[in-house]
Amino acid sequence: MEIRDDRKAGRLEAYDGEQLAGVIAYFVLADTAPGALVAVHTVVEPDHEGRGIAGELVRTLYGIAAAEQVPVVPLCPYVAAWAARHPELAPEPAPEVVAAATTARTLG
Repeated sequence: MEIRDDRKAGRLEAYDGEQLAGVIAYFVLADTAPGALVAVHTVVEPDHEGRGIAGELVRTLYGIAAAEQVPVVPLCPYVAAWAARHPELAPEPAPEVVAAATTARTLG
């Protein structure tokens, strides 16, 4: 499995060979310091379900955020549930960052 970050398109994509297996749609919140990666939707293609792809996508998103020293705001229910199960890997974002991400999503 290869995971590719298409930041311009706002997609973290998992590929099985050349076949798209799953994706997290996200956007970058740049208006609020320190900024954030805001996860809004996770999808795994039916032929690839049950293989841990969604979890690996989320783990990778949190790894990217850590490297960039920004929080992840998990507006996607799957990402939020994963974060709740893995608090050691998914620090909770500050309430003001969550509020800014929620507002940005509503306006976007």
